[in-house]
Amino acid sequence: MAKLQWRGGALLAPVPPAMVTCSDGEHDNVLTVAWTGIVNTDPPKTYISVRPKRYSYDIIKKSGVFAINLTTAELVRAADWCGVYTGAKVDKFERCRLSKEPAREIDCPIIAESPLALECRVTDVIPLGTHDMFLADIVAVDVDESLLDEHGKLHLERAGLVAYAHGDYFELGRKLGKFGYSVAKKKKKQQGKKK
Repeated sequence: MAKLQWRGGALLAPVPPAMVTCSDGEHDNVLTVAWTGIVNTDPPKTYISVRPKRYSYDIIKKSGVFAINLTTAELVRAADWCGVYTGAKVDKFERCRLSKEPAREIDCPIIAESPLALECRVTDVIPLGTHDMFLADIVAVDVDESLLDEHGKLHLERAGLVAYAHGDYFELGRKLGKFGYSVAKKKKKQQGKKK
């Protein structure tokens, strides 16, 4: 397959269109970001990158907390809207009919309609250029009970999560495998036990 070479750019896909909630104690806001991910397992750490001119930037910098709420197909329109409009002029929770639920470990709401939220406490703010990265500890994870089976195993495939790729939203669909499937040994068929 022939490839063209372009100059370096921010072209990594898919990424999660995450709905980030924050609060200054008086005003709650929802900010949609695609620049997010996991950076460490133990301690669990994540990040969001936000332009300093965004309304939520100062809220997060002063409060030191935020929550990453995963976006589902049902929430994708609200996520897009929250990424276009500023919370300085409109109450995004009200406009998008999103329900606030109190976080357990941080002082900001999470989105009740989101199936999973990461409660985050900022540890570092790293200026990078157009964006500053808020590096944070994940201090709690809020999971909708409907995503758990009878053994307590998480099934995120039930959530109808959305991915963002180069300006477009896609609902995640067909499972192709699981971690380690390419190297897993095939199970031998059990023969009937002799009595």
